[in-house]
Amino acid sequence: MAKSKYEEFVKGKLILVEGWARNGLTNEQIAHNLGINPDTLYEYKKLYPEFSEALKKGKEIIDIEVENALLKRALGYKYIENTREVDEKTGELIITKQVEKEVQPDTTAQIFWLKNRKPSEWRDKQEIEHTGETNINMITITPEERQRRIDELKKKLNENE
Repeated sequence: MAKSKYEEFVKGKLILVEGWARNGLTNEQIAHNLGINPDTLYEYKKLYPEFSEALKKGKEIIDIEVENALLKRALGYKYIENTREVDEKTGELIITKQVEKEVQPDTTAQIFWLKNRKPSEWRDKQEIEHTGETNINMITITPEERQRRIDELKKKLNENE
């Protein structure tokens, strides 16, 4: 019995698939690297749990790293910067000074974090539920009718002046 296209071209590359996902490639880019159509990639995700797991595992790692970097940037952090020079006598690289530097918290990162982690409290659009018995009658008018009404209002305003 002949091997399926998945078994022949993809199954042996699961470690690559995981690595590509970890490196931030999109599903479309991974499909291109495998020489398959993106639709085929999505079909393989449904049909082959090991393929889906390789994609998921790779993406999970990079997602966690990005989350950590975003949180670090949102909170601000300190780091040590080393000044290095070459020792003229020995030619060796030496550290001459260590300076503690500070990166201030980033408001944009904080807003992004809060909007995504606590959307009910931080999203721009607030959902408001109306629970009354107010009837609102909407009417639709043509552009000509709208212009006629505007002209009437202007006429009334001129008469009152």
